[in-house]
Amino acid sequence: MTTSIILSTGIFDLLKDHIRRRKLSNYNQEKLVQELRNARQILNKDIPADVVTVNTKVRVKELETGLEFTYIIVPPAKAKNKNNTISILSPIGVAIVGYNQGAELSWEMPEGLKKFRIEEVSRLK
Repeated sequence: MTTSIILSTGIFDLLKDHIRRRKLSNYNQEKLVQELRNARQILNKDIPADVVTVNTKVRVKELETGLEFTYIIVPPAKAKNKNNTISILSPIGVAIVGYNQGAELSWEMPEGLKKFRIEEVSRLK
């Protein structure tokens, strides 16, 4: 069973460009290519509130350790450590974009393959 991610056309194009720039591991690149092949592209204003996209606050649980992390996903140019924001093109940003609350996924992080569950998604104003 393949889960279709939901993306705005702008984010879809940004991710395709990210693949072209070869910024991903082979595992992540193949996974992202497959996700984009099955992705639903819709207008940004039509993205459901529980789907990860730019300008969302996301609580993610690493399933192996049980640790939870909260991220504020923003466009690459707006990512600032002092604001606790991360780029949609960061490793975790690329991993979770387009998935909805409750989704579980695997992604290769710098320290190895990790499994995550998206616990909560909320839109920033």
